Amino acid sequence: MPPAPPPPLPPSTAPTGASAGARPGPPPAAATGARTVHVGDGLAFLAAGPLPAGHAIVTSLPDASELPALSPEAWRAWFVDAAARCCAAVAPTAVAVFYQTDVLRDGRWVDKAHLVGEGAARAGLACLFHKIVCRAAPGTATFGRPGFAHLLAFSRDLRVPPALATPDVLPALGEMSWSKAMGTAACEAAVAFLARATACRTVVDPFCGLGTVLAVANARGLDAVGVECVRRRAARARRLRYDPATGLA
Repeated sequence: MPPAPPPPLPPSTAPTGASAGARPGPPPAAATGARTVHVGDGLAFLAAGPLPAGHAIVTSLPDASELPALSPEAWRAWFVDAAARCCAAVAPTAVAVFYQTDVLRDGRWVDKAHLVGEGAARAGLACLFHKIVCRAAPGTATFGRPGFAHLLAFSRDLRVPPALATPDVLPALGEMSWSKAMGTAACEAAVAFLARATACRTVVDPFCGLGTVLAVANARGLDAVGVECVRRRAARARRLRYDPATGLA
């Protein structure tokens, strides 16, 4: 297992549109939501206490390549535990949404959807949907990573009526802010689900990277809170903007 998480986030974290160290309340009336990005450890942020009922997690957990100090076995244990902590942090009627891409290691596929499901089950959450996001056109051979990614949502008490069902296959990933980012089309699907089927109006990404999830949430009128351990990335996550017509900027 990785070392114990660091102490609570320092007061020097710089917010955009909200007070530092505070989790934002209901979204403002303006079309663009508020955004706060902390520099620190995402799991330490979640350990500070349960998220308010109006907050949902939308995130992508780090791959083993981003945690080189861990052995494959230790990374797997860390990954399942991180998924469980994310799921445990949301309120009973809120949701945790994960975007994950499998990887080929030593000739064996690492099924991250299965690992996320293990963590969700440990936290007592049920799967609301499991969608496939096409990373490459059907019929295209890929190497090392599959031509698809997983988009999964979990909740303890929320159930989605059949009338609110959406397609199980997203034909395109959308624009990516960097090689490990969640594409804008996948972000749009997650944010639209929150707005349509839940009471959540604040998106929390404890592993926000360059902030694509945050930017898409803001563009759709939701508040967003991100946590990123690399200060340079956190600074970019505060600045990233998304326009559905023109993309990321």
